[in-house]
Amino acid sequence: MKIPVLLFLLLPVAAGAQDLLPVKKKLEAGDFKTAYAELSRLLESNPRNKQALLLRGEVRNALNDFYAAIADLTFALEQDSTMAEAWYHRAQAKAALGDDESALADYSKAIQFNPKFADAYTGRGLSRYNLEDLQGAYFDFSKALELGPPDADKYFNRGVVKAELGEFVSAIDDYNKAIELDKNDASLYNYRGVAFYNISNFERAIEDYNQAIKLDPADPLKYENRALARAARADFKGALDDYNKAIELNASDPELYNLRGVIKFNLEDYEGAITDYTSAIELDGNNPVYFDNRAMAKAEKQDYPGAIDDYSSSIELYPNDPETWYQRGLAKLQLGNKYDACSDFKRADELGLAEAKAAIRKNCK
Repeated sequence: MKIPVLLFLLLPVAAGAQDLLPVKKKLEAGDFKTAYAELSRLLESNPRNKQALLLRGEVRNALNDFYAAIADLTFALEQDSTMAEAWYHRAQAKAALGDDESALADYSKAIQFNPKFADAYTGRGLSRYNLEDLQGAYFDFSKALELGPPDADKYFNRGVVKAELGEFVSAIDDYNKAIELDKNDASLYNYRGVAFYNISNFERAIEDYNQAIKLDPADPLKYENRALARAARADFKGALDDYNKAIELNASDPELYNLRGVIKFNLEDYEGAITDYTSAIELDGNNPVYFDNRAMAKAEKQDYPGAIDDYSSSIELYPNDPETWYQRGLAKLQLGNKYDACSDFKRADELGLAEAKAAIRKNCK
């Protein structure tokens, strides 16, 4: 999961030439193309106008012309290396291009020249998050909140990092504050639901997923999350309904079929489970779990040859799972093939599965 990159912010520009004031109004109105044209005309007469370069860099960011934005902002910094806004907007462009390492350095420069630059802390936090520096991101998001003003995005960002650090209760506190500030953002309820799920408060998780779905009924992930919470409460029929809806919205995700297959398996609909596991395998034939799950369902139907074939496919994909060797041994034992079963049990034992020793003592004399 990646924290969404924040929208590019058009920051106030220091007082300067009067001819920049009309351009600023165009920027504030979102008329980027007109602003770009006027700034380009100004720069034709004065190519080293640092404020015009800064503004055009901002405009180019807003127009997703990131390489050109970097060029303008770099030239502005050559005129004045203390321009915190130029460092910030160049960092934004670099982050948009996926260069978080370089963006991080620019955000730090922006903070160096303006230590109260809250948006620079937010941007640096996002880059640190993308670079998997969770502690650094935590610090930056906290600093952004300290500097204010508080908003839902700031609390959300820190909540996500807290959750990834395993601090789910504290993450819920941040999500609560975010929801107080923005009660209509479905993702906030969804993320808080995930945090409740991770502390095994499934009822509260379901309540949040209900609200998230009410606000955004077209997102399959929210139905999948609610299905997981319902399954954790052994509400398999409710979970099945949610997986049905998730698949209706996204029929190309193999994991949805796999998870629905697990629910059908728990409802003892082994044929239905096999159908779903087969769909998962057709979409992704490189996941050994799908073969393991289908093998278990086939074994429940006493299709031991079919189960052995699936366990063998799983072993080809991932030969170091002792449970798969053990289960294939049990299926072979059901067919009276004790020699090959014992060979599988011994391999499971070598890989560290305790149950395999008991199977060897009982069957492999």
